[in-house]
Amino acid sequence: MGGSRMEELYRSYYRYAFSIAYRMLGTVADAEDAVQDCFAELQRREPGGIQNMKAYVAKGITNRCLNMIGSARSRRETYVGEWLPEPVSEADDGPEASAERKDTLSYAFLVLLERLTPTERAVFVLREAFQYEYDAIAEMVGKSESNCRQIFSRAKRTLQARPSSALQPAAGNGASREQLLRRFTEAFTAYDVGGMLELLAEQPVLIGDGGGQEVHTILRPMAGRKGVLALLTSRRVLKQMREWEIAMDWINGEQNLVFKQQGVVRAVLCLALDKSGEQIQELYLMMAASKLGHVTP
Repeated sequence: MGGSRMEELYRSYYRYAFSIAYRMLGTVADAEDAVQDCFAELQRREPGGIQNMKAYVAKGITNRCLNMIGSARSRRETYVGEWLPEPVSEADDGPEASAERKDTLSYAFLVLLERLTPTERAVFVLREAFQYEYDAIAEMVGKSESNCRQIFSRAKRTLQARPSSALQPAAGNGASREQLLRRFTEAFTAYDVGGMLELLAEQPVLIGDGGGQEVHTILRPMAGRKGVLALLTSRRVLKQMREWEIAMDWINGEQNLVFKQQGVVRAVLCLALDKSGEQIQELYLMMAASKLGHVTP
């Protein structure tokens, strides 16, 4: 294929391909590797016979991600502490990504996807985030159309069992979320037990990721108001976070909290609200520098 033609396809479909791969894999580096492999394969063949380039790219990316997920999960078996997806700053995905649902980029959504099998994740992402029809999804994942419908239904039941609002559209919730984040920041920095208690749902969960052994953080998820509240209001645990600058930034399609020290991002705290959208159900704390490279202050 000519170089100019390949460059044109790359510019047109890179963001779209990356959007699928990132939702499938949860890390930027792995997603970029999948995209590069997809376009390398495309360069080796003659694209003239491809009727639907967008669907062809989606299928290529999906197959590569399915192959990569197994090895990625085996690496996480030796991971010290909890593994969380890599947060990214808000980005313009371009016209080719216009069909995707922006709420399916949320950090809580990525965490939920970790509960699915690789095939369930692929079917769910292609259907829920990119609105592909079942016949197209069946072609991409090598399953029958009826099987894909069953896989999607099973995946959705699994995810809807969670109490957070991660599967609900975030549109129209910006002002109330911003207000909640401000209240949370004020209560957190002031060690305000009453203020934190008002903001936490009945059964909140706090999960921290320090990058394996990279940074000392919370090794196991803390569940329940008493435990989460004790961590958030402790004058020893998470103390250094109160000394950093705290700002609201667009992370994974919605406003979350970024902690900076002299302009350098040191931590990201992503919040998932309960289904009412008024209290905090889940808190995801990322402190590993190796996972914060794509959060731009």
